[in-house]
Amino acid sequence: MLCFVNDLEAQKTSKINIENADFADRDQDEIPDAVLLRGNVKLRHEGVLFTCNKAYFFEKENYLKAFGEVQMVQGDTLFLNSKYAEYNGEVKQAFATGNVIMRSPESTLVTDTINFDRNTQEAFYNTNGTITSKENTLKSKSGRYYANEKKFRFLTGVTITNPKYVIKSNHLDYYTNSGHSYLFGPSTITSESNYIYTEKGFYDTKKNLAHFLRKSYIKYKDRRIEGDSLYYDRNREFASATNNVKITDSINNGVVKGHYAEMYKLKDSMYVTKRAVAINLVENDSVYIHGKKLMVTGKPGNRIVRAFNNVRFYKKDMSGKCDSLYSDQKTGLTKLIKNPILWNFENQMTGDEMHLIGNNQTEKLDSLKVLNNAFIVSKDTLGTGYNQVKGQNLYGKFEDSKLREVDIIKNTEVIYFMRNDQQELIGINKSVCSKINILFDGNTIETITNFNQAEGEIYPEKDLPENARKLRGFIWRGDERIKTKDDIFPEEENQLDAKIQAEKKLEMEKENVPLEPRKETLDYDKKNPKPEIK
Repeated sequence: MLCFVNDLEAQKTSKINIENADFADRDQDEIPDAVLLRGNVKLRHEGVLFTCNKAYFFEKENYLKAFGEVQMVQGDTLFLNSKYAEYNGEVKQAFATGNVIMRSPESTLVTDTINFDRNTQEAFYNTNGTITSKENTLKSKSGRYYANEKKFRFLTGVTITNPKYVIKSNHLDYYTNSGHSYLFGPSTITSESNYIYTEKGFYDTKKNLAHFLRKSYIKYKDRRIEGDSLYYDRNREFASATNNVKITDSINNGVVKGHYAEMYKLKDSMYVTKRAVAINLVENDSVYIHGKKLMVTGKPGNRIVRAFNNVRFYKKDMSGKCDSLYSDQKTGLTKLIKNPILWNFENQMTGDEMHLIGNNQTEKLDSLKVLNNAFIVSKDTLGTGYNQVKGQNLYGKFEDSKLREVDIIKNTEVIYFMRNDQQELIGINKSVCSKINILFDGNTIETITNFNQAEGEIYPEKDLPENARKLRGFIWRGDERIKTKDDIFPEEENQLDAKIQAEKKLEMEKENVPLEPRKETLDYDKKNPKPEIK
């Protein structure tokens, strides 16, 4: 029984104590049941000191009304100034209005009216407020302050103004000690260098580091990067993105996709991997380039694309493979390096290295070089044989994306199935010379001209055995031909993509809730203690 009584006693609120007043009086007519206090008024209640010019203290109700230069001080953590205030000692709740200024060691709030609950250590206001800290200025129509957590929460329009950027959101938690901001719902961050949109994210306003989730993107003057997860370092102008990454080049009409990317704005460079693909517009058609790794460097108009490891590319009228690729936007030169193979309509071309040259004025493919061990193969239009031309180097010209003319020089050899206008086989041309010129008509060979020391003859089909109908080094690789833009991806990367899409679907089906505060936010004061005052 005694313990129960002690518990009840412990729950009782103590009375407000009057510590000082130049003048004290009771006037039942003017203020019934109250003590009138004037001049240098000081009252204290459970660790909180109230000062003002004038006060009405209702002893029975344990209630205080304060007027003129009102200040409420809670230790060294909270200072509340106003023209007028009320305080209920029984429920430990305060109300202040008129040029309200609430200060903590980290920030200052200026508003018109505020309520403060000492039990929960929460203050809230529904009038326009301005919060200033060392780094930022925040403005909002309403807000709530959690003194224990040193956190402001805004659920209506809030703006954070920093010398480098402006944050706008309708749902934001801001920790005054760390400067950490947690955004939820449509939110923007605007600066001279970029524009950021997110619907769930974290921003460290002191270190200028950020992590964004859900429908997030960063937009620069010439590029936009988006992904399921974005990391951003404003100090280095570095951004990385994970899963469903898309980087759009607004100047050059290009897009790079993948499931991981890094972008260095100051260096004009990006790196993309995990089902990476670069998509560029050429001749009103899209070219898709895939590699295990993609790198894009250089300023607009001088961009260089590099692709590494198992490179594949596709265009409606052309596709190919190689170990690595180098493409220079300024010169229009694209190099296919090591083990290249190119298909243009029905023509298969191989060599040690290939160069595709585009015309920057017409934005069309202009010419082709195949350096060392050049070899062209195409199926005979009606039979089972193969037209073949080989030599040391090949130089070709394109018309409307089709290979129109080819010169093969040095140690050239040819096997060609000749047909008349009725497509009847006349014979098989097998010859060698120092140079060959071929004119193509669409997908078929129109004419073949041999130059310099030409040797050979036209064989009737029955007189040329099968083993003599293929040049040395002949390999038909038609089963490897890339026929759609989806064929550029290896199976393991398609499996990765399927897994990522399934995970995203499950995530999007979950209820969208604000981010939980990070451990570094909650432990900020422990890891950043204030220096002791000596």
